[in-house]
Amino acid sequence: MKLRKILAAGLVIGLGILSLTACSSKAGSGKEDIIVATDSDTAPFTFTNKNNKHTGYDIEVLQAVFKDSDRYNLKFETTDFDSILPGIDSERYQIAANDFNYNEDRAKKYLFSDPISVSNYAIVTKSGKAYDSLDELSGKSTEAIAGSNYAQTLENWNDKHPDKSPIQVNYVSGDTGFSSRLQDLEQEKIDFIFYDQISSSYAAKDQGYDFAVTPLKDDVGSSKDGLEYFLFAKSDQGKELNSFVNKRLKELQKDGTLVKLSKKYFGGDFVSSLDNK
Repeated sequence: MKLRKILAAGLVIGLGILSLTACSSKAGSGKEDIIVATDSDTAPFTFTNKNNKHTGYDIEVLQAVFKDSDRYNLKFETTDFDSILPGIDSERYQIAANDFNYNEDRAKKYLFSDPISVSNYAIVTKSGKAYDSLDELSGKSTEAIAGSNYAQTLENWNDKHPDKSPIQVNYVSGDTGFSSRLQDLEQEKIDFIFYDQISSSYAAKDQGYDFAVTPLKDDVGSSKDGLEYFLFAKSDQGKELNSFVNKRLKELQKDGTLVKLSKKYFGGDFVSSLDNK
């Protein structure tokens, strides 16, 4: 009987210690961790610097958004591009930041922030060749990530022009970096790359390629094309975060922070035309 009482008392004390430890851990952290998923391979939007720290336009914008927050503690995690949105689905991540553009399929599943930058579509070619319309790409080859806006735009052109030689789209996995596609272009394994003007110009210059980056003159897609967003889950937490981020984005656009970061990473103002009022 005494032994039962001793064991029972020990159990109560043990549970009490565990409870106090849990409370202490919660009180110690205080803030809610918000994990941002990024592939860290889409410069100048998101990449790692020489000290292996997350940086880039998207990263610094979020750091400015959450600066001095008394509720949220921001963390960044690098993962394959293909794993970002499934991670949002599973609630492993709370924000997706990776130069995400709008498309209807994503809009069915995710919440979009207010746009944080705007960039033209562009066609990247070796110096001496320049294309500024999709018609000129007929019969030529490229590489693109399946499901991306860039791939879908080329696929739509093929569907609408069955009488012409299709644009040859070779699909690559999400963990195939943009630098790999630039190398394939340099080695003439493909004829062009269809991407956004900001990333293309930055990457070509950063890696020392003599490429032509020509803005697309065609009016393709919708008014949302070229706009960049953060993505959130369609959950109560996602709605709260989206509201918080959008409020701060308006403040950062008004006080000039977005313009400053745009010039720092893009070399120009790619935000003042955004209608985030």
